[in-house]
Amino acid sequence: MRLQKYISRCGITSRRKAEKLITDGRVKVDGNIVTELGTKIDKTKNKVQVDNKYIELEENKVYILLNKPVGYVTTLRDEKDRKIVTDLIDGINERIYPVGRLDKNTSGLLLITNDGELTHKLTHPSFEVDKTYLALVEGIPNENKLEIFSKGLDIEDYVTAPAKIKILNKNKNESVLEITIHEGRNRQVRKMCAAIGHPVKQLQRISLGDLKLGNLQESKWRHLNNEEVDFLKKI
Repeated sequence: MRLQKYISRCGITSRRKAEKLITDGRVKVDGNIVTELGTKIDKTKNKVQVDNKYIELEENKVYILLNKPVGYVTTLRDEKDRKIVTDLIDGINERIYPVGRLDKNTSGLLLITNDGELTHKLTHPSFEVDKTYLALVEGIPNENKLEIFSKGLDIEDYVTAPAKIKILNKNKNESVLEITIHEGRNRQVRKMCAAIGHPVKQLQRISLGDLKLGNLQESKWRHLNNEEVDFLKKI
């Protein structure tokens, strides 16, 4: 197996970032620094270190669905000493990590695993699975704004793909929108809502393809069932 693929499958980072770890001289194989991309290793014989810490493939795969609360970040370490999502998971011996990100102020469905190969696949730009959110926004968008939103918006340096949007509830000063996108850019839903003049006040992700948040309580988690794992692996 190529070294960068091995590092990625161990869940350390993406394959592209693994390549940089190698070229930066931060990876050792059997105690020797390796900087050549494409170096092949035998996962049963060679010992790999990243930043002088040994890494290895987890044979027991873990797949968890968490209802992330507001206030938690989806990194494994935080220099600002903020709360991290894996603090909410107990009783798991394997090293686990979140797939993708939800920003600190967004709640809802978050996938957590130790399957590095699946994580790489799900976070690749070609990963196009519907992600559905409930957004409490300021004001009530009219039909014209809903149509503009659904066709794609020019945001910063890119144009969003077509999306689905509908009003679920409304009152005088705010409304609840159901929004479905298949992209995963940073803070995309918030930026899209702001672009049509209806900033987000609260945001929750309720589904990721066939994975549904359902009635799982905030801060709680559960293991995925076999059908849900099969769905992810078939993407």
